Amino acid sequence: MQYVSTRGTAMGQYQDVIVEGLASDGGLAVPETLPQIGERLEELRALTYPELAATIIGLFATDVPAAELSRIAHESYNDEKFRTAEIVPLKPINGGMTLVGLSEGPTLAFKDLAMQFLGGALDYVLTERSDVLNIVGATSGDTGSAAEYAIRGRSTLSAIILSPQGRMSDFQRAQMYSLLDDNIHNLAVEGNFDDCQHLVKLVNQDLDFKRTHHIGAVNSINFGRISAQIAYYVWAWLRATDDVADPGGFEVSFAVPSGNFGNILSGHYARSMGVPIRKLVLATNENNVLHEFFSTGVYRPRSADQTPATSSPSMDVSKASNLERFIYEVVDRDPERTAALWRELDETGTFDLSSELARFSAEYGIISGTSTHQNRLHTMRATHEGTGVVIDPHTADGVYVAAPFVEPDVPMLVLETALPEKFAATVTEALGEAPVVSPEHQALLALPQHTTDIPNDEAALRAFIEANAKH
Repeated sequence: MQYVSTRGTAMGQYQDVIVEGLASDGGLAVPETLPQIGERLEELRALTYPELAATIIGLFATDVPAAELSRIAHESYNDEKFRTAEIVPLKPINGGMTLVGLSEGPTLAFKDLAMQFLGGALDYVLTERSDVLNIVGATSGDTGSAAEYAIRGRSTLSAIILSPQGRMSDFQRAQMYSLLDDNIHNLAVEGNFDDCQHLVKLVNQDLDFKRTHHIGAVNSINFGRISAQIAYYVWAWLRATDDVADPGGFEVSFAVPSGNFGNILSGHYARSMGVPIRKLVLATNENNVLHEFFSTGVYRPRSADQTPATSSPSMDVSKASNLERFIYEVVDRDPERTAALWRELDETGTFDLSSELARFSAEYGIISGTSTHQNRLHTMRATHEGTGVVIDPHTADGVYVAAPFVEPDVPMLVLETALPEKFAATVTEALGEAPVVSPEHQALLALPQHTTDIPNDEAALRAFIEANAKH
């Protein structure tokens, strides 16, 4: 399978795009065509999660030997790294919804499902090429720790992760900042997540600097992440229809807490590939730029001072980098129009696709909503009182926004974002008692932490990379 940039440049095959990350023209890698699996779904039902992941990712990674994909998948998804052998369990919660358990991995967040695979895949490619890669990425909380746990100790990879000072939970900070491996570097930036993401994009756009210092990316601009996330949509549909007498064409809906648009984009791709998905419910918090776009067709990212810190901090994103891949589909895969829209965004701070608004729901099945802190607290409390299940505030965003869209005979599958112990303060506020924290994680919170503070300044980031990159 060949890949192109959303702005027109040819990008090679899967191995090329996972190493390259951001395209040289500033766009994002997308497959030239999406494989179709609608008629093959029943063949996949008996597969274990690693078998299914290797099969789905293999549709995109046609240049990676099937035996290697299987090895990487089984090394990524097993009961040594995940709390359950099922890897992604499903369980009913209140309001006729089902929770898709995506947070059973080493950092207790859904990012592990993509990052564990991507770390192994990159290690394979780099070893084959006798090369190294310095992952320069931005995190609003969960991507950073998932990336670092997937990369730590690998001789082919190092991580330089930017996070916003004071904008993550205590647990998120402990997971990242307590790692002292030689190939892990944490930079705390004076700014918010969008500032961190912008700095990463700037160094990626300098092709000479990027190549000199072997810079790559593992946040959701890396298509390897997207391909691995498609797998759990397929898995969730299969598990939700295990007891359906005639599952062919049986529709389910998904509710997806959304910040950078990578998770729900994977659902959009799964739907486009033939998985019977009725609705994709996009849930935002007070930083509701995506809800505004899917409600009005106008995309208007906000500045740092207009992006408040909330109780679902991993969703405190104003400029969703993965939206470009969706827009590319909306404009019928026209790279020139896609590039023109992003030039307009850079020049004016907005663009208007209201002429396409009707297609968002009718053609793509995407609807959206937003929540407040009080909505999240109430939802967490009601879920616990009704089912005994404790959910984190990001998952609560999904449950709250999904509720009005639940339909008879259409399962509503809510994608879990993280386990509640990562956000103990908010869980305590909602339930009146703290979530249970394992002795292992209590010890994690007590470990010494190390970061390098830098200003929101490209020169400072470049200097750090020059001094610390693996060559």
